[in-house]
Parts: sequence; C-alpha cells; structure tokens
Amino acid sequence: MGRLLFCLLSLSLLCANPVFTRAAEPQVEKKIVVFGEEGKFGGWPANHGMWIWGDEILVGFSTGSHKDLGKERHNIDRQKPEYHVLSRSLDGGETWKMESPNDKGMLINQGGMRHGTTDPKHTEPTPADITEPIDFTHPDFCMTMRFQDVHGGVSRLYYSYDRGHTWQGPFKVPDFGQPGVMARSDYIVNGPKDCHVFLTGSKSNNEEGRVFCGRTTDGGLTWKFLSYVGPEPNGFSIMPSTVRLSPNKLVMTTRRREGLGEDKHRWIDTWESNDNGASWTYLNNAVEDVGEGNPPAMLRLQDGRLCVTYGDRKAPFQVCAKFSSDEGKTWSEPFVLDTNAGGRDLGYPRTVQRPDGKLVTTYYIYYQDSPYRKIVANIWDCGT
Repeated sequence: MGRLLFCLLSLSLLCANPVFTRAAEPQVEKKIVVFGEEGKFGGWPANHGMWIWGDEILVGFSTGSHKDLGKERHNIDRQKPEYHVLSRSLDGGETWKMESPNDKGMLINQGGMRHGTTDPKHTEPTPADITEPIDFTHPDFCMTMRFQDVHGGVSRLYYSYDRGHTWQGPFKVPDFGQPGVMARSDYIVNGPKDCHVFLTGSKSNNEEGRVFCGRTTDGGLTWKFLSYVGPEPNGFSIMPSTVRLSPNKLVMTTRRREGLGEDKHRWIDTWESNDNGASWTYLNNAVEDVGEGNPPAMLRLQDGRLCVTYGDRKAPFQVCAKFSSDEGKTWSEPFVLDTNAGGRDLGYPRTVQRPDGKLVTTYYIYYQDSPYRKIVANIWDCGT
C-alpha cells in the first residue's frame, strides 16, 4: 500500500511539474522582431534591463530616428528625441507589445546615456533621496538604474511593484565615495530590504570606469561601499553582470577595454568573490576578443551552468553565447545566436530563462538587407 501511495505521489508531482525535453546541443528555435520600423533606431537593452515573471517578460531599450552617420557609428539622429521604452511579452517571448512610460511621466530619458535629445513634452522631477524602504522581494518587483554621463555625475534609480506598469522615482543612486557613478541595472536581491548592486564608478582621473560593489540592508535608505572589482584600469572596466552561486559566492563578468590602434584589446573578463562581495579574485577571460567591445549578460541556468551572451563587434559580426560548467573557471567555445549582421553596431544583450528552460535573449542588430537597427528576441535551447 505504501509503495502504491509513493507511485501515485510521484505521478502527481510529474503531472504538476512536467519534464521538458532538451536538445543535447544548443540550438536557436526562432527570432522575433520586438521593435523594428523603417526610419527608426532601436538599441541597447543592456543599458535598461530585462525581467521575467513566469511567462511574462519585460525589456527596456532606446528608440530614436535613424540617420546615416557612417557604417561604424550608432546611426541615431543626435538632433531628434530618444526615448526609454519598454516591450512586454505575456507568452514567453513569442509576441511583444510596446509600451511608452514617457507618456505616463515615467522613465524620462532626461540625463542618462543618451545619443539623441529629450522630448520637451516629457519631464520628470529632480532625483530625490529614498525615504521609504524598498521591498526588494515584492513578487512583482523590478528595478532599473540609469546614469547621467558616461564619465560621472549622479545616477537615477527607479523601481516598480507592478511589473513595470508604473514606476517610483527617480531616486538618487548614492556616490559610494566615487567621483561619479555610471549605474546600469545589475543587482542581486538577498532579502526584503537587502540588495547588492554592481556599478561602474569614475576613475581617479574622472573618466570611466571602474567596477565596484555596494549593498543596502535597510531597503535603500542607506548604502555601503563594499569593494572594487580589480585594480584601477588604464582603459576601463564597465557594465558588470553578476550571479550568486551560494550565500557567500558571487561570479561577475565585465566589459573591458585597453589600448588604441594596433594595440587595442576589447574583451570580457571573469571575477569571483567568496566573501559575499567584500573582495574579488580574477578568474580568466570569458571572451578574449569582442572586436570594438560589448557588454556581457550572464545568468545561472537551471542546470547550474553559467551562460554569458554578448555581441561580437568584429567580422563576421555576430551575437554569441558561451557556457561554464565549473563556476566560471573555464568557458566553452562560442555558440552563434545570430549572424549576417550589416556591421559592428549590435549586441548589448539581456537574457532570461523561462520556466520551461528555454532562453530568451534580446539584443539590437541590423542586417545586410536594411540599415535600420532592430530589437530582436531570440528564443533558444541551451542544450544539456
């Protein structure tokens, strides 16, 4: 009788939690255009953020007007408005609907890393201090951070308790004792009022950038500087992407740049912390060469592997992924997610994993048959 009950219980658990078949090797299943309009420019999901709640996915990016400034440039019109927009999928990335928070007076592209202008129809308040503790574990929470200037200034923080339909903010990101802070949305929630943030600060010469780690334990009312990630570079270390592997272990990848001309080197490196962000040790280079440079988007997969997605800004101009089965100590050969790009202006990805194990990677790219930059969602199987 006991054995029968065990078998029935096992069967009921399998029905409640179906087992999905997985390919042995990674494979792309489909690519969906999230945003792509003739005469328009879409770009840089990595600057904004991407969040997932079951089958619901939200991604932020920039839109503007296309202008031919040369093949190797961001071909966005500097004299026309650039907007911080959102796109939402309710079916795991299969279909998407655009949203304009600017029309609600939210997420105005006022300051921040902007190539176009701010639409004069849209304004937002001056960033204020956080006076009410943030509940980081609210089931519908998301947070985005944007910076004022590439070399410094005050960054802005916004958060939402309704999956990005409405936003609180802007709030000041503290300077953590740095000359300036260039914030993007890399954070790890530890508890209701406890959150690690991974940011880029100005170097001692007031130029970008050096990655550091900070933390709040009171819902953002106060913040503490924890550590720099590596020594101050001659070039820059920016745009971290970080995952937690245990209560004390973190792994981070960052975008690196050194040298000019024939001596230039653009790559993605890997760091680990075994004391919850108090100190960091260099592991290796996850990607040795990304052409003109591109940020990583890293996540821990359901099977325990690490996955990093990135744009490769050298010929043949691709969007790729690499895997690590040993907590970032070594990385696989690249798996190509997208190719046939028209040039190096691509990438800046964000990636999430659906409950069924499939990955959704968003990035910007333009193809050889059209000059207009698109936002693409790539749904793919990461293999076993």
